[in-house]
Amino acid sequence: MALRAFPVIYARDVEAVAAFYTRLGFREEFRMAAEDGSPGFVRLQRDGAELGVTTEESPRVLAGVQPGPGPRHELFVYVVDVDEAVAALQTIGASVVREPADMFWGERLAYVADPEGNLVVLAGADST
Repeated sequence: MALRAFPVIYARDVEAVAAFYTRLGFREEFRMAAEDGSPGFVRLQRDGAELGVTTEESPRVLAGVQPGPGPRHELFVYVVDVDEAVAALQTIGASVVREPADMFWGERLAYVADPEGNLVVLAGADST
């Protein structure tokens, strides 16, 4: 087994959250069903980066931990064109938290929310 580390997002709707991240260029690599047959865990990959999405029940059962209300993370995702990525996500109803803007350190950033309110920073080269 290869050693690796990746973040895991807790979700009420694993399918919807995983689908959101596929719109950002992640592709599904692995899926495991929950006891009721619904998606229980989805592992996504993009350019060597991995991301897991699992049910809110998972931390309760496996670690005895109650997940708190969202947002529960902020994920930076580099994209080719920040404005284009925001526009594409808006077509599927994604919430834009902060419109694209050039930052003083040379990147263009926008903040969007995944279907459960977790923050996703879309980053790329600034527009100048």
